[in-house]
Amino acid sequence: MALSLDAYFARIGYAGSTEPTLATLSELVRAHASAIPFENLDVLLGRRIALDEDALAAKLVDARRGGYCFEQNGLLLAVLERLGFTVAPLSARVRFQRPRDFVPPRTHVFLRVELDGVSWLADVGVGGLSLTAPLRLVLDVEQPTPHETRRIVFENRRYYHQVRLASAWHDVAEFTLEEMPPIDRELANWFTSAHPDSHFKNRLVVARALPEGRRATILNREFTLRAADGTADTRMMQSPDELLAILAEHFELPFSPGTRFPCVALDWP
Repeated sequence: MALSLDAYFARIGYAGSTEPTLATLSELVRAHASAIPFENLDVLLGRRIALDEDALAAKLVDARRGGYCFEQNGLLLAVLERLGFTVAPLSARVRFQRPRDFVPPRTHVFLRVELDGVSWLADVGVGGLSLTAPLRLVLDVEQPTPHETRRIVFENRRYYHQVRLASAWHDVAEFTLEEMPPIDRELANWFTSAHPDSHFKNRLVVARALPEGRRATILNREFTLRAADGTADTRMMQSPDELLAILAEHFELPFSPGTRFPCVALDWP
């Protein structure tokens, strides 16, 4: 189904301006990250992940599902282009909880938006750390968002998007400002969704930004509600049916009773 801006705005609960301004971009990023959950459930179900605009609209908007970076930021890219923004997809490597001496695959895409001669970065597809506000492409400046504080640093001849959790800074992603054309996104999306060594083939991940700086995440059997101050309440789910109930209640992702997500990390008792 073709992308309808009105349907997208209804999906994310947005009723603001459609002018290509920083205020519009900021509100779209916040609303999108809050309404459309990050998830890899179709990968575990063995379904093809299509990146064309019609497929993204059908899944994330009309079917009210979520997705991962190529879907989330692909949809936002299409919307921003329709609204008249100057926007480009950039390639990156996700680095959260990975040491600097490890080289992860370049299987992440996010967006660069140009506004009045200033570059802004938007990323609604990096899991439990998806941005809820655009970041200005400026170095070594702490930038508050409705959730965590962020910054961009330049080290080892590359940029790092970092998040402050408690009192420590953590790498979220590294990038070089190289654009990621459709063919590169297709190849990286195939690896992410189909390669047997892809972490999305071997673990279940769901995340959503909540109001007041809170977040909800699922990693395999762990369900976590994190407060704005960083404190977290984590519990282990005890059955596949409990997982389905949490998906429906906290992420607005209803699945048919009896649905199961084949995943080696779901070690149900």
